Amino acid sequence: MIKLYQEGVYLLNGTEIATTGEEAARQAGKAVCREEAAKGTIAYQILKAHNTSDNMEELRIRFDEMASHDITFVGIIQTARASGLERFPIPYVLTNCHNSLCAVGGTINEDDHVFGLTCAKRYGGVYVPPHQAVIHQYAREKMAACGKMILGSDSHTRYGALGTMAVGEGGPELVKQLLRKTYDIKMPQVVAVYLEGEPARGVGPQDVALAIIGATFGNGYVNNKVMEFVGPGVGKLSADFRIGIDVMTTETTCLSSIWKTDEIIREFYEIHGREEAYRQLDCDPVTYYDGMVYVDLSRIKPMLAMPFHPSNVYTIEEVVRNPREILAEVEKKAKISLDKEVDYSLQEKIVNGKLYVDQGIIAGCAGGGFENICAAADILKDRYTGADEFGLSVYPASTPIYTELVKNGAIATLMQAGAIVKTAFCGPCFGAGDTPANNGFSIRHTTRNFPNREGSKLQNGQISSVALMDARSIAATAANQGYLTAATDLDVEYRGVKYHFDSRIYDNRVFDSKGKADDTVEIRFGPNIKDWPQMPALPQNLLLKVVSEIHDPVTTTDELIPSGETSSYRSNPLRLAEFALSRKDPAYVGRAKEVQLAQKALEAGEDPAKALEEVGPVLCRIRETFGEDAAADLGIGSTIFAVKPGDGSAREQAASCQKVLGGWANIANGYATKRYRSNLINWGMLPFLTEESHEALTFKNGDYLYIPDIRDCVREKKETVKGFVIGEACREIELKLGELTDTEREIIQKGCLINYYRG
Repeated sequence: MIKLYQEGVYLLNGTEIATTGEEAARQAGKAVCREEAAKGTIAYQILKAHNTSDNMEELRIRFDEMASHDITFVGIIQTARASGLERFPIPYVLTNCHNSLCAVGGTINEDDHVFGLTCAKRYGGVYVPPHQAVIHQYAREKMAACGKMILGSDSHTRYGALGTMAVGEGGPELVKQLLRKTYDIKMPQVVAVYLEGEPARGVGPQDVALAIIGATFGNGYVNNKVMEFVGPGVGKLSADFRIGIDVMTTETTCLSSIWKTDEIIREFYEIHGREEAYRQLDCDPVTYYDGMVYVDLSRIKPMLAMPFHPSNVYTIEEVVRNPREILAEVEKKAKISLDKEVDYSLQEKIVNGKLYVDQGIIAGCAGGGFENICAAADILKDRYTGADEFGLSVYPASTPIYTELVKNGAIATLMQAGAIVKTAFCGPCFGAGDTPANNGFSIRHTTRNFPNREGSKLQNGQISSVALMDARSIAATAANQGYLTAATDLDVEYRGVKYHFDSRIYDNRVFDSKGKADDTVEIRFGPNIKDWPQMPALPQNLLLKVVSEIHDPVTTTDELIPSGETSSYRSNPLRLAEFALSRKDPAYVGRAKEVQLAQKALEAGEDPAKALEEVGPVLCRIRETFGEDAAADLGIGSTIFAVKPGDGSAREQAASCQKVLGGWANIANGYATKRYRSNLINWGMLPFLTEESHEALTFKNGDYLYIPDIRDCVREKKETVKGFVIGEACREIELKLGELTDTEREIIQKGCLINYYRG
């Protein structure tokens, strides 16, 4: 089904695979140079066209366009304003698809929307009102173009199927673009995803995506690399099918994705009235890739990702055949993430030997596409969901899609079957809509199924579970009234109706400045929209207290700053910070604040021991051991240890909330994604690495770590930093900073990106 090549490969004429240069030369009939062949990828061609440096190993990228949604654009614009923003230098689209229900926090959410509209007018942007479209569908319909690059403040910013290299990053990276700076990265490796064959009837894009995620996430095969989709199987897939696979590449932890384009993609742009956005993209006749994921589409079966990660994949067939054993495996894995906070069992979901689910959701950037919903309607035609606990909700990804589904009868079919059809909204994906009941089990064609993401609160004894599935098998399960069923098990006539895009829907409602800024427009601030607090520069010496210790194999951004109801406070740094680690380590905020009192006393010229008594003996020990000057030019703050933090969302708040609470560093064995590490750096936090096993750390929660001469270490580009665990005896530890660009070092020294741009 899927094979990973352990070494680089050559691809000849887009179809023939060679594993050595000699083999490639024989097939090509000429000498082959690996370095030159590596320049033949589509990714290399696009990156070269957007690189402003003269060095293709050290890229400085300027993007063509950007996009944000309503739980990210306020913070981004506020950061840019504090750093000198005058106008949006490139098209910047502000969508409203996350807090669009306006159901939590009084006027908070709609205040953010009004802020976005006035900013679009003042700085020259585009504003998409609530319920019009989810961020990524609007980008597909109106922004993507072959050969373009788009930067988005959402991790699922992926438009590779349409020939656009798109990257999802934390807000500070968008701020850099707004200030006419660049996105600085080393040239990423490029891995081919070679598609062959054709999917079976009833197999959908989520099935293919989950199979790829299952094969690549755990081993980091494509981590921070570009996935380039090639091979004869690409041409067997519709545009919607490709899009459905592409958006899920984020869950492999790749940097970006790109696909070869063809007449099917040309037709997509024609349908959307933008034929000029199309051009053919393909790799060179002889192209070298740093690896290859070989996928036989004909062997992909309906899949599901069981709780609590998109990589925890099984075939539906094996779950139906042996539910009790597989659920026992899931429960065993879950105990690691749930920290035994609740009794967790799925065994009660087995009814008469079958797995019963409580809820089905088809929604958002992954599931809400036209073809997915049409296929679900075809499956449910003349069937019904039943009148028991199981319920089905469907969220088309945009109003144009919704309108066409109304016209072709799909909406009526779904509603007659018992489904509820709602407006374009991302809520079910992150816990702001259709939250399951306690102990509920939900199957969803959305993007993620992390613990707590859908609304569980372990501290309150609440837990529910999400499994990811394709819309087709969700509909088949609905047709079986809640009993898990693969779409391939039903005899269905798929109509394959054609999509017609009505541009008037956006023309009549979306505000588009056409790039013209109007500085007479006053920005409207709601009472919840607050400026970032002042953040100090990096001192010469640091005293850090470890205030949280997380030993999970991977820590998600949802665990660092929960989604759901907290989203309403993303525009208020101080209020939002109160939720940091609240579902993972509820004591974290209190501990961090205690340490911050000592730092504030220092800044006021007072004795920090008066603010935090336990600091007094620690400072005495530092002076006794290292000399009186060791406590001069000192900063006092907090740090956390996590094995591998940062999987999942691009949300910068996973880092900024720690900084707002006085955090100076993270210590980790590794960072799950580049974007989380970048967020730490952009908020002036040190991304320390330790080679100590998490099971045998020489420091623990509550310990104080003294890091002398840290500012010099950062400035002088030292790879290794010496620290000390302060106790009766000061134990030396070794920390590493990893690779940092010169700009990143300056940002850390200044204390955060805002300080860096203020000078």
